Parts: sequence; structure tokens; C-alpha cells
Amino acid sequence: MAGEAEASAVEIASSAAGWGGRAWGFLERVRSRAPLVQCITNFVSMDLMANALLAAGASPAMVHSLREIEDFTPRVDALCVNIGTLSDGWLPSMQAAAAAASRAGRPWVLDPVAVSASDFRMEACLGLVALGPTVIRGNPSEIIALCRACRNRDSKGVDSSHESLDALESAKSLAFRSGSIVAVSGATDYITDGKKVIAAKNGVAMLQKITATGCTVTALIAAFVAVEPSNPLEATACALSVFGLAAELGFEMARGPASLRVHMIDSLHGLDANAVLSRAQISVVS
Repeated sequence: MAGEAEASAVEIASSAAGWGGRAWGFLERVRSRAPLVQCITNFVSMDLMANALLAAGASPAMVHSLREIEDFTPRVDALCVNIGTLSDGWLPSMQAAAAAASRAGRPWVLDPVAVSASDFRMEACLGLVALGPTVIRGNPSEIIALCRACRNRDSKGVDSSHESLDALESAKSLAFRSGSIVAVSGATDYITDGKKVIAAKNGVAMLQKITATGCTVTALIAAFVAVEPSNPLEATACALSVFGLAAELGFEMARGPASLRVHMIDSLHGLDANAVLSRAQISVVS
């Protein structure tokens, strides 16, 4: 029995080190290639999203004019679409950019912010899902609502009234139906392709006190998928872990949400191999 326990411990340690190495490899590729990530996002998240992408080594482009999409989007390495401050004026740009990215073979990521808050949001998201996002990332309530394709009366704006594990079956179903990787953010992040499920456990609770952190990790997912478009499942899991790890390191120096925001960006910029290899918490659930 002792031998079996020791073998199991070695296997777990080896698996953890392997995921840490993969996460570090993704981050190194982002830093060396500086992928151009187009972000059609909300007014609340633009600043944090752009600065986090720069800190990670990517190149952000906040381009949302419909007149630029045809020329610009096919040249980017990845697209991030976030419906946080959705409007009639911006929706056509989101749809056109998603279609252009798909035609050009570029990965794109959808963040269905507060999808159940209105019929307009739900209809917009369902139309975007039909355009084939590479990854869909949301909080548990958003993923549950989008999976059900109906209005979630319990939703509280962009906040979540569910735990990430509550949404796991919905995430698997949504991934199966849409063909997208689906990521559910929470105390533990779950990432699935409809069959395989990966858990990423890095992060701190205080992130909930900083607006747009969910939006920002969606953009980081786009950067990671950009450098490994053939493996969006692992790219998504590693991006979530790296972002959560930067938050953990930032939290060690922070005095509250405002300073955490600053130290998190600094930590993302300064992440080294030792930190990622030793502290990335990623595991295969099923």
C-alpha cells in the first residue's frame, strides 16, 4: 500500500509539473511572438484588458469600427468579442469581425457578459455562437443561461449567482452543441470541449472586487489561443491559470482591490519560469 501511495504521489507531482511547463511554454510563446489581439469590448474593460495584454507580451488593438473590420480583422492573430456594453451600433461590428475571423482561420473568443439580462443580449449571443467561436468564457450564470438559450431570471447583471461546478454540465452541453471550448470561471475554473474537463485553481477571491477581471482573462485566453490555435482547450486552461497566478502574486503585495489591480499587472509582466512551474494549479478532471 505504501508503494502504491508513493507511486500515486509521484504521478500527481509529475502531472502538475507537466501542466506548469505547458503554461510556461504558452506564456513564452506569447512573449516571443507578441500576437495581435483585436478586442471589441466594453468601455469598462478596455484599459485593464489592454494593459494586461501588454504585460503578458501580446499586442492589443481596440478596433471596433464596422468600416475597419474588413481590412483589419483578417490580419490579426486572434479576436476577442465582449458584449458588456452592447449596443445596436456595435453589434454589427462584432458579427462582422467574428465572421471575418472565421473566414480567415483566426481564432476568436466570446465573452457573453450578462447574457440573460435582456432578450437583446440573448439574441445577440446566440447569433454570435452560430458564427463558431473558438472559445466561450463566462461565469456560471452566463454559461447556464446561454446553454438553456433563454432568459435567466435569477441573473444579477454581470455577477454570478451560481458556483462554477454548478455550470459544468451546462458547459459540456454548450461545448458539444457549439463546437467551442467552454470555460466557466469561478473559485475553480472549468474548461471543457464537451468530453474532456480541465480544472484551473489559481486566483484570489478579491478579484471579484475589481471590475473587468473576467473580461481581461478572456482577452488573455485569446492571446494564448493565438499562439496555439490547434489546441484551444489547453491554451484556455493555461491562460486562466497564468492570470490567476498573477493575481495571487499581486495579492501578496496588495492592500486592497485598487493596489491588487496594479500589482496583478506587474506580476503578469514579471512572471518567471520558477513561479509558473511551481505554482500553476491545473489538472484533468475527466
